[in-house]
Amino acid sequence: MSRRLSWRKAGAEAQLLLVGIPVLLWTLVPIYHMVLFAISERDSATSGRLWPKNPTLQNFNIVFERKHFYLDHFWQQMGNSLFIALAVGAITLVIATCAAFAISRLKVRGGRTVMNLALFTYFIPAAFLAVPMYKTMGNYGLLNNQWALILAMVTIASPYCIWVLKQASDKLPWELDEAARMDGATALQLFRLVYLPLMVPSLVAVGTYSLLLAWNEYLYAFLLLSKDTDVTLAVALGSFLSADDSPWELLMATGLIYALPPAAIYYVFKRYMVSGLTAGAVKS
Repeated sequence: MSRRLSWRKAGAEAQLLLVGIPVLLWTLVPIYHMVLFAISERDSATSGRLWPKNPTLQNFNIVFERKHFYLDHFWQQMGNSLFIALAVGAITLVIATCAAFAISRLKVRGGRTVMNLALFTYFIPAAFLAVPMYKTMGNYGLLNNQWALILAMVTIASPYCIWVLKQASDKLPWELDEAARMDGATALQLFRLVYLPLMVPSLVAVGTYSLLLAWNEYLYAFLLLSKDTDVTLAVALGSFLSADDSPWELLMATGLIYALPPAAIYYVFKRYMVSGLTAGAVKS
C-alpha cells in the first residue's frame, strides 16, 4: 500500500514538473532576452549569441544620464508613472474600502445591485471603452491632463477591488459589529476601529493590484496624454519603435529599469497579495 502511495506521489510530482518547467521557461525566456539586449553593445545586440562577447553596463549609464534624445525626459516620465500609479492606488483604495463597508457591513439598500452592475462592465473589453473614455474626458476638458488617466484607471480598477473587499468583509464575524454597537460605537467608529484593522491584508492586496494596473497601463495613457513631459514611461518606451533603426539595447535597459519598482512592490507585499485576494473565496 505504501509503495502504491509513493508511486502515486512520484507520478503527481512528475506531472507537476511537466507543467511547471515549460511555464517557467516561457516566463524566463523574455526576461533573459531583455537582459541580453540590455548588457550588449549596439553592434552585438542582434548577433545571435546566447551571451554577449563583451557584456557592458554602459546602456544603463546612458539611460540614467539621459544621453539619448529618446531619454530627454526619462526621470520626469518615471516620476509621472509613479505619481499616477500612487494616485490610482490611493483613490481606488478609498472608494473600494468605503463601498465594500457600506455594502457588506451597513447593508445599504441596492448596494449589491450596484456592485454587480459595476462588475458587469468587465464583460466589455477595456480597449472598446477607450474611445468613449477619450470622448468623456474631452467633454470635461481633461485631455492631456494626468488626472484624466488617473480617473480612467480608478474607474477600471474599482469594481474588482470593491468585490474583493466585499468578499473579505463578509468573512468577518458579525459578533464584532454587535459588540461594538452595544458599546455605543457609531458607524464611523466601527469602520475605523473594527473594520479597517481586520481588513489590512485585503486592503494591501487591492491597493497593490490597482497600483500595478496603473503602472503597466499603455493604451489609456497613450490616448489621454500627449506631451512628452506628461506621459508615463510606458508610453515613452513606445517612441523607441518609431525609428527604422531603433536602439534596442537602450529600450531593453529602460524596460528593465521600469520593471524593477512593480517587481519590488509585488515581492514585498506578496504575502498580503495571496491572502488578501483569496479572502472570502471559500465559505466556512
